[in-house]
Amino acid sequence: MPFRLLISLGLLCALLPLHHGAPGPDGSAPDPAHYSFSLTLIDALDTLLILGNVSEFQRVVEVLQDNVDFDIDVNASVFETNIRVVGGLLSAHLLSKKAGVEVEAGWPCSGPLLRMAEEAARKLLPAFQTPTGMPYGTVNLLHGVNPGETPVTCTAGIGTFIVEFATLSSLTGDPVFEDVARVALMRLWESRSDIGLVGNHIDVLTGKWVAQDAGIGAGVDSYFEYLVKGAILLQDKKLMAMFLEYNKAIRNYTRFDDWYLWVQMYKGTVSMPVFQSLEAYWPGLQSLIGDIDNAMRTFLNYYTVWKQFGGLPEFYNIPQGYTVEKREGYPLRPELIESAMYLYRATGDPTLLELGRDAVESIEKISKVECGFATIKDLRDHKLDNRMESFFLAETVKYLYLLFDPTNFIHNNGSTFDTVITPYGECILGAGGYIFNTEAHPIDPAALHCCQRLKEEQWEVEDLMREFYSLKRNRSKFQKKTMSSGPWEPPTRPGILLSPENHDQARERKPAKQKVPLLSCPSQPFTSKLALLGQVFLDSS
Repeated sequence: MPFRLLISLGLLCALLPLHHGAPGPDGSAPDPAHYSFSLTLIDALDTLLILGNVSEFQRVVEVLQDNVDFDIDVNASVFETNIRVVGGLLSAHLLSKKAGVEVEAGWPCSGPLLRMAEEAARKLLPAFQTPTGMPYGTVNLLHGVNPGETPVTCTAGIGTFIVEFATLSSLTGDPVFEDVARVALMRLWESRSDIGLVGNHIDVLTGKWVAQDAGIGAGVDSYFEYLVKGAILLQDKKLMAMFLEYNKAIRNYTRFDDWYLWVQMYKGTVSMPVFQSLEAYWPGLQSLIGDIDNAMRTFLNYYTVWKQFGGLPEFYNIPQGYTVEKREGYPLRPELIESAMYLYRATGDPTLLELGRDAVESIEKISKVECGFATIKDLRDHKLDNRMESFFLAETVKYLYLLFDPTNFIHNNGSTFDTVITPYGECILGAGGYIFNTEAHPIDPAALHCCQRLKEEQWEVEDLMREFYSLKRNRSKFQKKTMSSGPWEPPTRPGILLSPENHDQARERKPAKQKVPLLSCPSQPFTSKLALLGQVFLDSS
């Protein structure tokens, strides 16, 4: 089935123009909003390997090494640059050896793609230099944050860094990336309402909520996703505990008949009974925490919308059972297919394969054009827009393929693996358990343990201390007391970022229990502030 799927989608046709300076949506030169570097190439690179196109993966890696330059005067989305560029480069770096690329000595702790990822991430760091530690939404890649930059950022744009930045810190040994990501996560956690919800947009300078509507969709979605995936990737129990607390509030205040609505974050009253296509990731996320029954019920609700239109409209009015005006399009988003892949891996339910079949048939019948797959401008009459989003190649195609390819290396159950020698010792890679970032770039969790000199030295010292105390434990009461107080811990690493509330002590690497006073601003009706892709849409839009 995967190979028939490839033929059906015509992926070779879809990918070829992207390798040769494809024009923008209007036929002009490439859009400068894509930062004048090969965004789509980076975003689709690991898809090539997952689909088995090793030679093209190798060629694109060479193209990127010769052409990528981040020293350009372009205003870039901090969120999009992280998930697409940093995430795409990190994934491709970790998959390079599997793709037959000749890696340099010291890999995966060094390599050209890793250096590119680090360079791109450093361009984003100025955005985090705010009083709250929450980042601006946009940064100039050459000059940093513009003086007149708006301080209002969506929740997802603040809480969607821990997967990429923690991976980068682990591979490079520089803790600054993980540190800023954790501080941003903590500030959102501390800003939740008394009923446990977060809003949609917040002022990163004052910490006050600008849009107080709570839900699981656009503007919020990947914050919840990264609490779960960050917890799994880093084996961080506190991140998971944070998500589980949110999950309780979400169930209590936003769930109705296995749909999830938008509510006021302080009162829990319904502000908009709308399903957004971006919310379709939620059943897949529920599957990661083992909540299969609830996940399947919600998935089947979303699947009925797909069957109604041949795709998911951006906004769907649940009581009316129809699209919302000006939100009737479907840009070939991956979220429902992503959930189908996760749930099929967990259950083997053939209904999930039916969704995959329907998706392939719908995309081919409605959106296929001469050389690519066009965004569906309106699902009611299937009119097309003259553009193809890079996430179609990075996510939609990838999740579809993985849904039908049970033997793909991504699904490895640990029965096979690769052993590599790094400057820090022997390392196991490719054993499975890949964590997808929110742009579907897979991260090998084992790689995070390959390049940690400090961690290894800590283990060695702890072993020595345990042996010492074991030999001496009966010689004095003081030594007995020392042993009973718990395992020895090294002092806090130099250079660790301190939280704003506690400049006198090193910040804990995991969330603290302390909660700062709630911040609020005048409530605004949901109809006046709708978030989609990090933008605020007004009534007149």
